Amino acid sequence: MDVAYGREVVVRAASVSLEPGTVTALIGPNGSGKSTLLRALARLHPPVSGEIEFADGAELRALSAKDLARRITLLSQQRTAPGGLSVRELVEFGRHPHRSRWGGRDPEGPAAVQRAMELTGLTAIAERPVQALSGGQAQRVWLAGCLAQDTALLLLDEPTTFLDLRYQVEILDVIRDLADGHRVGIGVVLHDLDQAAAIADRVLLLEGGEVTADGPPAEVLTAENLTRAYGIRVDVDTDPVGGRLRTRAVGRFNDDGIRAASA
Repeated sequence: MDVAYGREVVVRAASVSLEPGTVTALIGPNGSGKSTLLRALARLHPPVSGEIEFADGAELRALSAKDLARRITLLSQQRTAPGGLSVRELVEFGRHPHRSRWGGRDPEGPAAVQRAMELTGLTAIAERPVQALSGGQAQRVWLAGCLAQDTALLLLDEPTTFLDLRYQVEILDVIRDLADGHRVGIGVVLHDLDQAAAIADRVLLLEGGEVTADGPPAEVLTAENLTRAYGIRVDVDTDPVGGRLRTRAVGRFNDDGIRAASA
């Protein structure tokens, strides 16, 4: 599919398949089209060509807003919370698509909200005003709202932004648990290449609006691909302890060869 802003096509001929139980990471330099592609999958930016459809044949463009919200959740980068809400109340907004039209009944709602807050470490601050939270805490509240929505497809745009090291790791664990334990299909935009290597089953590398590599992390996260895409030398090796891929961008001040030569 192609996605455009006005007459400018910013994502070209992209083909993406998000499978149940699979984590797909979208990586690439700033402006490469990662977030735009994710928004197109959530129908926030309709493609100018191509179709998006589900495994059951339903077309994305043909769904009502409520049906769409029961199938797809998107955690975007731009979010504004209404004033005066507590953490629990904001997380409860994620249950809106599941409520009946008139009575607002949602029998599974309280358990879903509680589970989402437990997964994101929010139970101790459930009654705190959202406006009183740090950036990292607020990020976890928005993620909890997405989890409470309880959809089969979860789209996350840089979900570890603003989080300290502990919660980055815990959120990545939650993503993996949702895929492995609940068969959720997940598409996630990540800037941290090591995080992509750690949790993704499949990686899409975007450059200038085009998918230039698509496959398992070991096939996409190569020194050649990353050096070309980011315009800086990137070394790739394997962590001898965990056995995972490990990347290292090499600049003027961390190039061992340069530093040794100048010593």
